[in-house]
Amino acid sequence: MSEAYDIVEAHYAASDRGDLDGMVEKFAETVAWTEMAGFPYAGTYVGTDAIKAGVFGRLGADWKGFRADPDELVDGGDGTVVAIGHYSGTHRATGKGMRVRFVHVWRVEDGLITGFEQFTDTHLVREAMT
Repeated sequence: MSEAYDIVEAHYAASDRGDLDGMVEKFAETVAWTEMAGFPYAGTYVGTDAIKAGVFGRLGADWKGFRADPDELVDGGDGTVVAIGHYSGTHRATGKGMRVRFVHVWRVEDGLITGFEQFTDTHLVREAMT
């Protein structure tokens, strides 16, 4: 597999361990992270600090046991990796659980993650939050 594939795989492994530093270790300074329109944290966050606060911090605060588990990683070549998997977790305020499919598109250049875009069923996520 490619270096890009290995970097994305390492990100998910760090996430699985709850290792935030490992998750962001290969982020480029200007990494752009896009959460899908309709998702509770929708928008594009630029830079590690913005992603930690706007995405990872909010997920940890709002969800118990939140996970993003890739079922398959596809090496698209040219620094593109696609993850197909599922989110799971229990919303702290409602006590409702969810399991929702996702597709993540990753961009890697010169050994660093430069871009991320999420595709998911935002309705199912929001259903667990209400």
